[in-house]
Amino acid sequence: MTVQSQKSFATSESGKLYLVPTPIGNLDDMTFRAVKLLHEVDLIAAEDTRNTQKLLNHFEVKTKQISFHEHNTESRIPELISKLQAGLNIAQVSDAGMPSISDPGHELVNRCIENEIDVISIPGPSAGLTSLIASGVAPQPFLFYGFLNRKPKEQVAELEELVNEKPTLIFYEAPHRLKKTITNLQKVFGNRQVTLGRELTKKYEEYIRGTLDEVLQWVQTSQIRGEFVIIVAGNPTGSNSKDDKNQALMKLPVVEQVDELIREGLKTNSAIKQVAKLNDLVRQDVYNQYHDIN
Repeated sequence: MTVQSQKSFATSESGKLYLVPTPIGNLDDMTFRAVKLLHEVDLIAAEDTRNTQKLLNHFEVKTKQISFHEHNTESRIPELISKLQAGLNIAQVSDAGMPSISDPGHELVNRCIENEIDVISIPGPSAGLTSLIASGVAPQPFLFYGFLNRKPKEQVAELEELVNEKPTLIFYEAPHRLKKTITNLQKVFGNRQVTLGRELTKKYEEYIRGTLDEVLQWVQTSQIRGEFVIIVAGNPTGSNSKDDKNQALMKLPVVEQVDELIREGLKTNSAIKQVAKLNDLVRQDVYNQYHDIN
């Protein structure tokens, strides 16, 4: 494998790709350098041109836009590469925050590197780090995960893969999925420390801090609005809290095991099936024992 240095790209006649972060809420968070670049580049590749136009109008930027989002990535990248190779400088922006972080951009960066086109990253806003340092949860080490799977079973499976991670975990979540995600976090991770960052940098910015039990109660009784960052404490021991929970459960009589799982939200038949599997018993035997059938 040959080591590649971007310094060697500098003699190329190609243009440059600038990765320009945009504010996550407050337009005053736009840096002088970022505004200057948006004025100077030949083209802006934007996730949503209508949304980005509001930003450009605010800073009186007249640069032309082109759409670049998850649904047109394959068709748009060759076009952008061709423009860069022709000498145009392009700024790539997402709707809010850093390009490539839970937003489009990574594939374009890789294609630029393959074609020896300079990629220049501009520092700026990031919702994950903004929330992390104000969360009260240990800021390092941390593991940024972004959005979890939307499907309940797949989401639980993802969380079970993360349950042993010692670093603080950072997730993003939409308001309409927050309750379900917090429910699954509490079910898989147990009662860890957690902070929700809501509407960051905006007028109604809010941090909700507590344990997963407490925050689950908050989401069940509150009106959920705005985009959320979820900061969850890591596993300090690296042990599997699910295994620990199962071991504690198995110390109870079989009928009480079923009752405990029902209290946690499982339906009776699902709880019986899980107890049978956990104890290596025949499901029908557990069913009969639970329902007192001789």
